[in-house]
Amino acid sequence: MANNSILNKARYTENTDEWYTDYATVESEISHYSEQFQGKVVLCNCDDPYKSAFTTYFLKNFNTLKLKKLICTSYKGSRIVAQSTIVDDNYSPLVDNAAYVMVVEQFPNIEEVLLHGDSITDLINKLKVVKKLKGDGDFRSEECVEYLKEADIVVTNPPFSKFIDLFSLLVKYKKQYLLIGNQNAITYKEIFPFIKSGQAWIGYRFGDMAFKVPNDTQPRKYRFWVDETGQKWRSLGNAMWLTNLDNERKHQQLVLTCKYDPEKYPKYDDFDAINVSRVLEIPSDYTGIMGVPLTYLKYHNDSQFEIIGEANHGSDNEFDLFKPRIKGKDIFKRILIRKKIK
Repeated sequence: MANNSILNKARYTENTDEWYTDYATVESEISHYSEQFQGKVVLCNCDDPYKSAFTTYFLKNFNTLKLKKLICTSYKGSRIVAQSTIVDDNYSPLVDNAAYVMVVEQFPNIEEVLLHGDSITDLINKLKVVKKLKGDGDFRSEECVEYLKEADIVVTNPPFSKFIDLFSLLVKYKKQYLLIGNQNAITYKEIFPFIKSGQAWIGYRFGDMAFKVPNDTQPRKYRFWVDETGQKWRSLGNAMWLTNLDNERKHQQLVLTCKYDPEKYPKYDDFDAINVSRVLEIPSDYTGIMGVPLTYLKYHNDSQFEIIGEANHGSDNEFDLFKPRIKGKDIFKRILIRKKIK
């Protein structure tokens, strides 16, 4: 287990560096859901209160969003705790061999903070809202689950290797959420049924996403850069926000301009469905089952199409209906949809 912004490097990247969500990434997504946060308890349960875009965003917008409470928990062993000037409720400096929780029930308007020359860190220290946890801060631990039970909405970037664990907890306790994850999680057997049934859907960002990385990150040829301040960055092309908070995007109709042509839309070898190479090429006049790219979910409107299942290995789960193959050639996994007849 690692702290919030660490992606599962062993599985998803080639090194063991920590990746941190950028403030702009958090702001651009959460701004679409402002009204749904009013009067709510927000939990960032894979987070570092001392250096987190999630924490910073919710503190800056605590009053604008009209939050009831903000809770952030950290995991023991953070690399960045030693860089922090935050102290706990006993005015003791934070240490990296302990986990912490920050609980904020009121916060001054950010304009007042800046006017008096205070920083967010100064205010956190004055309010004495950070204290040690008894355990290691694992979001699955008993004390952290108690914080989860109290929350209305969970917003975080969990380690990708623990994405299913967190998602399962949110389902168990019937929580709302905004999670950053890898698009591959869509087809996991623990998650896909919720996509299919319309209980979970894609947020606004689906695709390229940039992350800050530590100074000792080794340069690489692709998806790596250093900005004008010297901050190093990496990016993923298949990142996403997964949510069950309502948004305008999921109610927009997908405009279809193509017509069905059996030459253009071949059928799969082992299943009666046509293959659609690009979302923009979905035929408007075909009423059978279609296999579309994962990117379709960015545009899915459940009043326009129903999700039938997926085509991946043909054995991952009860909804994985077949392995997509055309004329003996394997193709990438597909979401299976069918147009709703009105």
